Amino acid sequence: MEISSPLPGTEPSRDCPRCPRLVTLREACRAEQPGWWNAPVPAFGDPDAWLAIAGLAPGKHGANRTGRPFTGDHAGDLLFATLSAFGLSRGEYGARADDGVTLGGAIIVNSVKCLPPHNKPLPSEIAACRSFLEGQLAALSNVQVVIALGRIAHDAALRAAGVRLAAYRFAHGAVHRLPDGRHLVDSYHCSRYNLNTGRLTPEMFSGVFRVALAIRAQTSGPNSSTSPR
Repeated sequence: MEISSPLPGTEPSRDCPRCPRLVTLREACRAEQPGWWNAPVPAFGDPDAWLAIAGLAPGKHGANRTGRPFTGDHAGDLLFATLSAFGLSRGEYGARADDGVTLGGAIIVNSVKCLPPHNKPLPSEIAACRSFLEGQLAALSNVQVVIALGRIAHDAALRAAGVRLAAYRFAHGAVHRLPDGRHLVDSYHCSRYNLNTGRLTPEMFSGVFRVALAIRAQTSGPNSSTSPR
């Protein structure tokens, strides 16, 4: 299975050794499911994007299996449906890395590149992966808005921006203007748990993207070409 990154030179190696616990799990997954991706998951989307979506980490049966962020698990169903609804994707999402879906104006990056046990990376693992997120956000020179999916992604995006966390409190729908002029917009993660418990609804999730589009319209002027359908 070969999957290329839209941001070459910013990704870890397939056998990245930085986090021993994640390496152990990776090797176990490779033995259990040799046909899966089972490696650090690269960014996916438009390298000239105005919107970056910062996720948490690959899910075992989602991105760790398919090699594409949010692809093949419950969280991806809502994310890709929302991207399509707001004109940020092309093609029909089929929960496979080869379904032909492409993103226009948006890119997905993760705070942690490798599958963590129980979907819960340790603080040391988030810190070990920070340089990759920093490099990718730095390479995305056209990004105006970052949507952080969950508190971990919120904190990781702030650390990548070099700012103090205490000055930017996480809350669903909160908007933070960063020193570099970008805006960070917070959302609860689109996980199965959050959706099943009602902590996040599809309407709430769409609202976050409407906020992002409104910010883009304000910063880009009246000639912005992307608008909600």
